[in-house]
Amino acid sequence: MEEKKSRGLLSHEDMFAQLEKSVLETNPTADMSRIRAAYERAVEAHCGQKRKEGSDYVTHTIAAAQICVEMGLDEDSIIAALLHDSIEDTCLTYEDIAKQFGVTIANIVEGVTKLTRVQYTSKEDEQMENMRKMLMAMSKDIRVILIKIADRMHNMRTMEYQSEEKQRTKSLETMEIYAPIAHRLGMQRVKWELEDLSLLYLDPIGYKEITDTLKARMETLESFMGNVETTIKARLDDWGINGTIASRIKHIYSIYRKMYSQKKEIYEIFDLCAFRVIVDNIADCYNVLGHIHDMYKPLPGRFKDYISTPKPNMYQSIHTTVIGSEGIPFEVQIRTWEMHQTAEYGVAAHWKYKSGDQGAKMGDEEKFAWVRRLLEAQADSDAQDFFHDLKIDMFSDEVFVFTPQGDVINLPAGATPIDFAYVIHSAVGNHMIGAKVNGRMVQFSTVLQNGDIVEVLTSKSAPGPSRDWMKLAKSGAARNKIKQWFKKEKREENIIHGKAAFDSALRQAGLNMAAVTDEDMLPIILKKLAVASLDDVFASIGYGGMTATRAVNKVKDEIQKTLKPTQKNTLERITEKAEQRKAQHVEKQSVHGVLVEGLDNCLVKFSRCCTPIPGDDIVGFITRGYGVSVHRTDCKNYLSGRNNPQDGGRWVNVEWTTAPNESYITTIKILARERSGFLMDIATVLNSLSAKVISLNARDIDGMKSTAVVSVEVKNLEDLETIIARLGTIAGVSEITRGGN
Repeated sequence: MEEKKSRGLLSHEDMFAQLEKSVLETNPTADMSRIRAAYERAVEAHCGQKRKEGSDYVTHTIAAAQICVEMGLDEDSIIAALLHDSIEDTCLTYEDIAKQFGVTIANIVEGVTKLTRVQYTSKEDEQMENMRKMLMAMSKDIRVILIKIADRMHNMRTMEYQSEEKQRTKSLETMEIYAPIAHRLGMQRVKWELEDLSLLYLDPIGYKEITDTLKARMETLESFMGNVETTIKARLDDWGINGTIASRIKHIYSIYRKMYSQKKEIYEIFDLCAFRVIVDNIADCYNVLGHIHDMYKPLPGRFKDYISTPKPNMYQSIHTTVIGSEGIPFEVQIRTWEMHQTAEYGVAAHWKYKSGDQGAKMGDEEKFAWVRRLLEAQADSDAQDFFHDLKIDMFSDEVFVFTPQGDVINLPAGATPIDFAYVIHSAVGNHMIGAKVNGRMVQFSTVLQNGDIVEVLTSKSAPGPSRDWMKLAKSGAARNKIKQWFKKEKREENIIHGKAAFDSALRQAGLNMAAVTDEDMLPIILKKLAVASLDDVFASIGYGGMTATRAVNKVKDEIQKTLKPTQKNTLERITEKAEQRKAQHVEKQSVHGVLVEGLDNCLVKFSRCCTPIPGDDIVGFITRGYGVSVHRTDCKNYLSGRNNPQDGGRWVNVEWTTAPNESYITTIKILARERSGFLMDIATVLNSLSAKVISLNARDIDGMKSTAVVSVEVKNLEDLETIIARLGTIAGVSEITRGGN
């Protein structure tokens, strides 16, 4: 005991005495007999277990419970925190806890235990499953994740006793998972501490540089903050506004991130100080804002009103950045006391459990509907996509836009009309044919800004989303809804696309399809990928459920390990021959992506009469002095001239080769009833598809009809079919044909 005191370590008895005092100060009606019983059970269960620094292990669970008290959590949470490691690390069971403390607490403790129990084959899979389990836990009882955050916070506070490797591993996990979840739950104070503690171990040199500089400038900064506080307080007193003013230095990781994002040294960052004004009501918030802007010059574009449009994590406050007479910019946050509690402790500040109801849910369940939506949206994603999308959907900056009815829609920064449409409803996104922002038609790639009014144009006959939309959508939720549409509606097409991508990825890995379809190998591969057939793999790749590269990476070791030496030699020969054929193929390939039978490096041009594109069946015609002219096999000129005796020997076989970067010009003819706005509707559809239009002409013809001819650049037949399908949704269109028909 004396040795622990000499090292500054408190005994578990002293720590529990402090915990009791804190509980009674914050919740005088708490049943301390239950909390003491949990403490005594934890001491008994963890008897003999020690932490790295030499203290009794139970001091960790008491520290986690203390953090829960500081968060403002309820009695059950404190009891569960005291017992949170008992199922995992001791002989205490779920049944033991349920019998003594009730099913609710047993469920919470088991929920915390499940977050750390499973081992995974890769770091990505581990991160994905950790995040999935946390989301599941949040959707059932938010207290599970709050206790887990308290557990992680104490571990980070005592990380100095761990190995350097563990310090970095745990710090990176904290930065990527726990701090962002704290942010999403509105727990800013917790988020800041977790980020600063993580930075200490991830970049100790950068951390020390910032803290040393702040220490050297602290006297100047404190003087500046004191003067500003006094000035604002005097102004509010003069006007009879009851307000509390506080100031702080921005937290270390916030400064660190600004240094790297803006490529500045710390001495070049001026807005190191932030001020907070807390008042009694919302009206005073806006009164204070007026006074602040009267006293100091506001910086343009640095004003945000989160009171009228709260963040999804319930955060409300007015933010403005101003410059004083010293020329130093600083941020002022203005909020009420209730908003302040929410900003500091997030969800914990809104604790509303029904008394006496075992397993009761939080009063306002809609606050956590986003958790269930994320779980549903990510159900079919692989580890890499899941974690990437969650970082965007949960942790990125937000943009607030409006529906035409004035409803506020929150989207990740960089979102497009596609993201907006799918937030409204999957059916709205799937039937979208155009979008308006602030009353003007825009492309689907348009990045939405704060305050935009967005309107989605839909049609029941719309052909559905384009594969390009997955590149344009910013949010993982929108991309997953698009994937789900392709998964459901386009299985055969997905299999074709997926098989080609899988075959290409195999060849890049030095393998081929024969190795996969081997009768001994196929069952092993299907089991590894957890599918019933190769078509399921191809379909998943085709709609975006997994990438071809990841699928191949999962099975290539199994293939190479299982192959016999003779098979490996055969595989090497097959691969070598394939590479030789590929090299020969490349030598003969023309720059236009067409290979001409029997002729190398000849001039190739595409006929204007039928404008062929990849995917069309084609034939070549040897012209005098102009190389080979490529026609579609349904071209009128080919059909009428193929049997001409004079030209019989000039038609040659040609084929498409892979040319992913090539674009081809083709022509579309549209026939419709005569009406005003016809040309504008065509332009709108093409614009929404981000199609590159070479020319667009329209004219009226006899019989109250209009015709339009469009020349457009496309990559292949699939692109063209998408454009034709969209144009077919325009009102009054009766026929669409391609040039040459």
